[in-house]
Amino acid sequence: MPDNVTISYRGARYEIGRGEAFYGIWAVGAPQLPVLESWPATPEGWYAAWARFVAIEVPGTIGPVRDQRPPDAGSSSAVTQSPLPPIGTMPPVGPSAQRVDVGTQPVAGYLVPSGQDAPFVAPLVTEPPSSVSSTGWIRFVAAGLLAGGVVLSVVGLFPDYLSGASLAQQTAELVPHVIYLATWTLSALLIVLGGSRLRAGALLAVGTSVVTFGLFLADAGTPIAEGAHLMGAGLILSLVGWLACFAGAATAFALLRGGDALIKPRGPEFVPFLSLALAAIGAAAAFAPAWDSYILQTSAGTTESITAGNVFSNPGAVIAGNVVTMIAIVLVVIVAAFWRPVLHGSFLLAGAIVALTAQAVSALVQIGEPTSPSMFGISSSAAAQSGLTITSGLTLAFWIYCVFVLALIVTGASALFARVPADPRRSVSSPGRTTSTAVSQAITPGLSPRGPTGPGQA
Repeated sequence: MPDNVTISYRGARYEIGRGEAFYGIWAVGAPQLPVLESWPATPEGWYAAWARFVAIEVPGTIGPVRDQRPPDAGSSSAVTQSPLPPIGTMPPVGPSAQRVDVGTQPVAGYLVPSGQDAPFVAPLVTEPPSSVSSTGWIRFVAAGLLAGGVVLSVVGLFPDYLSGASLAQQTAELVPHVIYLATWTLSALLIVLGGSRLRAGALLAVGTSVVTFGLFLADAGTPIAEGAHLMGAGLILSLVGWLACFAGAATAFALLRGGDALIKPRGPEFVPFLSLALAAIGAAAAFAPAWDSYILQTSAGTTESITAGNVFSNPGAVIAGNVVTMIAIVLVVIVAAFWRPVLHGSFLLAGAIVALTAQAVSALVQIGEPTSPSMFGISSSAAAQSGLTITSGLTLAFWIYCVFVLALIVTGASALFARVPADPRRSVSSPGRTTSTAVSQAITPGLSPRGPTGPGQA
């Protein structure tokens, strides 16, 4: 005999609600039949159920069930729901609509009623949804790896990095590394705090680590192409530090369970997805041309304009690192765009944006520093004799890059204002009768949406 069911939200094909001890998704108008999928009656369970519901339902059709009807007094199973939508919008339901209780067994994929095509849903895990706070000591290992990587990288700021100069001696090179280290430190803290913060910290660290991999590879490309004598202890420590941070991010990522999926955008969702993809491609393309512009002028009035920084004017090993960076930018952003819930995808996107922003800040810092004539093969004495002055600036390609990065930031920030409705608070007013009140709560960064207050929950 089915449990008592409260239907909270309904779309064109499915509806979501709560049974006695679980959250479930049913075909529209069929809460008496076995549930299609179910999750534990916990805040995490509600979040996972909602993520699945919005992923498989037709965009723009979801709405709260406000018109509640009292259950049939003669029914042995009380169901609270609103009048059903037109018959034409209801999917056929047959014996194949099986119940899958993910609280007790893995789910290999989403089951739909007979006659319905399964939507493209790629689960990231096949384990039962569970609280990420129950990961125990493993999350401390992940945070420890991140912390260790940060410590090694901080130490690596001071010895020679490349060509006898340390990062600490080059402000334009120091600033982006400090930004990476601050992001990894924040990620380690979030992972230690556990719960939903673990997810935010893991995704943030993964996004930053993946994009910076190509940047560190490009740095290592110089000694690979021109001789190991150019590699200093600072570069070695920084590379080992990055590896430790990536290992920590990957360890934390492996702990994530439940609710998240890669969803193919459909309908209204396609426009934001396309915007993100185009912004990522644009940022990657604008990363390649020269950003630095120099005007050399002598006392005799001779003027020459020079640009520098084109990634394809470097040795092959350096070019390879920069190309990897460009590919990573696009891949991370597109994966973030496919990610559901959108809020979680924004954490991954934020990690990529950190690395992109750090590069822009580095370029801005560099134009504020004096330019040595030796950059152009001119000695200081020769420059003084000719009255040479050098004015530095940034090319149009840099500003185009900034526009695309800003577009990514705006799109990612908008996801932080996304709302996931809380399940209506359910109270039993009399035997066999349920009531519900719709509650909508905003998600704040780093916090999971708050589910219903049930027995034993605050």
